Amino acid sequence: MTMHKQTSACRARAILTAAILGLGGALSPAAWAVDVDAGDYTALPGGTNLGLLYYQYATRDKLYADGDKAPIDPQLDSNVGIARGVHFMDIGGYIVDPQFLLPFGKLEAKDDIAALGDASGVGDLILAATVWLVNQPKTSTYFGITPFLYLPTGSYDHQDALNLGENRWKFALQAGYITGLTDKLLLDLIGDVTVYGKNDEYGASKAELKQDPSFQLQTFLRYQLRPNWDLRGGLSYSFGGETEVDGINQDDKLRTLKMQLGTAWFVLPTLQLMANYGRDLDVENGFKEANRINLRVLTVF
Repeated sequence: MTMHKQTSACRARAILTAAILGLGGALSPAAWAVDVDAGDYTALPGGTNLGLLYYQYATRDKLYADGDKAPIDPQLDSNVGIARGVHFMDIGGYIVDPQFLLPFGKLEAKDDIAALGDASGVGDLILAATVWLVNQPKTSTYFGITPFLYLPTGSYDHQDALNLGENRWKFALQAGYITGLTDKLLLDLIGDVTVYGKNDEYGASKAELKQDPSFQLQTFLRYQLRPNWDLRGGLSYSFGGETEVDGINQDDKLRTLKMQLGTAWFVLPTLQLMANYGRDLDVENGFKEANRINLRVLTVF
């Protein structure tokens, strides 16, 4: 093997190692709960209940470290669902919506990373509740704050490279704002921070995994074609979240920009269907999503 090939092979292994270390944050379905859909920060009247079922298919075919693409042909596919229940209630004049989210699904590695295998099962249970500090339906203006608590209840085996659970506690705090720009155009702005507990059974050697806080900014525009049907587009930027394994910094800070386009339609007053297509536009470290399809069914009762 030539010196150039040896260097390329070592670089590819280093990039893959860094990406695997980031699986708990980037690929665990529980981590996706901080992602929101346009309109999620709309307050509903007390006593309203929502049942939601999500499905996401995503494929990743490139791997990056420090902005450089690895000279390998990786593919990592995910089929993930989330069951979610939400109850709106009025507490002292403020709308609050206690809720739970339970992810489940499958991750599968292919091509040059097929040795990573696959994983299936349930992800970590998530508990949350938004408190709306601004609730003005007449002007479509809302502002809410949501704490998320991630419980380490999901499927996890320290000997597996891929897992649905993360084997650690997490806490996220998110704020969301919606305002009507015109009678038919609405703007959503969302920001959050996530802090991580440690995973003291990371990898085959049961190393200690720590992670710095990560941050995310999201924005959406929605255009109401009809009162029950909209078109939507959004951007998301995530950063931070550098990991440390047994005291060794992994130099794998998250810097990811992604986009999505979609539509949502209330086919009945109590039934909404949503479909979004998205992909990563820029990735500093880890796998890059080539395609992502999100589907959601929402029922009101």
